[in-house]
Amino acid sequence: MTTLTSLSTEQALADAAALLGQLDRSIQSAIVGQPTLVGEVLWALLAGGHVLLEGLPGLGKTHLVKALARVLGVDLSRVQCTPDLMPSDITGSEILLHEDTGGDHPGAQRGRLVFMPGPVFGNLVLVDELNRATPKTQSALLEAMQERQVTQGGRTHPLPRPFWVIATQNPIEVEGTYPLPEAQLDRFSMKLRVGFPDAAGLLAMVDLTLDGEPSEHLQPLLDATGVERLMHLAGQVVIADHLKRAAVDLVLATHPDHADPQTRGLVRYGASPRALQALLRTARVRALARTRAHVTLDDLAAVAPGCLRHRVLLSMDAELAGEDPEALIGRILTGWRKRW
Repeated sequence: MTTLTSLSTEQALADAAALLGQLDRSIQSAIVGQPTLVGEVLWALLAGGHVLLEGLPGLGKTHLVKALARVLGVDLSRVQCTPDLMPSDITGSEILLHEDTGGDHPGAQRGRLVFMPGPVFGNLVLVDELNRATPKTQSALLEAMQERQVTQGGRTHPLPRPFWVIATQNPIEVEGTYPLPEAQLDRFSMKLRVGFPDAAGLLAMVDLTLDGEPSEHLQPLLDATGVERLMHLAGQVVIADHLKRAAVDLVLATHPDHADPQTRGLVRYGASPRALQALLRTARVRALARTRAHVTLDDLAAVAPGCLRHRVLLSMDAELAGEDPEALIGRILTGWRKRW
């Protein structure tokens, strides 16, 4: 299945969908109480996007990322953000390397600058508690996330492929944190909420993790090359023109100039063109996971909350009135489905 290059036959489509299902089930075996989260993260990653996970401590965000890396067969690197973290601690830096010159002067040395890659040079980069890093350090990720490269000392260093960033943040921590700017948030294809499990989920979590790290027992189902092939297959899923227009209409509905009268005064800024790209690309992967070679409105509706929630900024009046951003996104989606 990992050698598939085209969705030209029904068997190829079925094999690709089966592989996506196998990836989901394998990761689910190491993660408890998050039945939809694993699929959503896979959709975003295989669409070539980055993910921001928001949830309380101890809910398995790091376990999820480790499981993803093992099952996808890619390199994992981790950055633990603190206020004193420097940009070079993420991207890398140039060091002066001394070498013997040889010749008639024993012991003589000359120096040259050598670039030492930072942890961002991995396939899957976990940036833990991103909002604890200073804005200067947060901005060090911007070029890497958008351009898939790092510039240091006037030289450009390409990042490995595939390349993803999964960042985490705690929604209740305020002291010692730096809110992510809009430009940084917009680099994430999806922002996903990690919910608190119920009593049965907590019990299952204890049984799974009491005796060790559950992701250590997972076996790779792909490698970096296989992941690239699967991403290429997802790019072959067809998006009809009327669905592209529907996606445009949904993004425009988040803007004050185009929103309906009930939500117009509640929105300060709407979703960006990157939201439109994320909607369509992520919907393609969801369609492929459901053994379809074409996107439907249901695919767009399923991925929309994750693609929009971090890109829609409430107006001052809405914030003062205690408006719930999730409820606002829900109302926008409801109105959109009535039109389409």
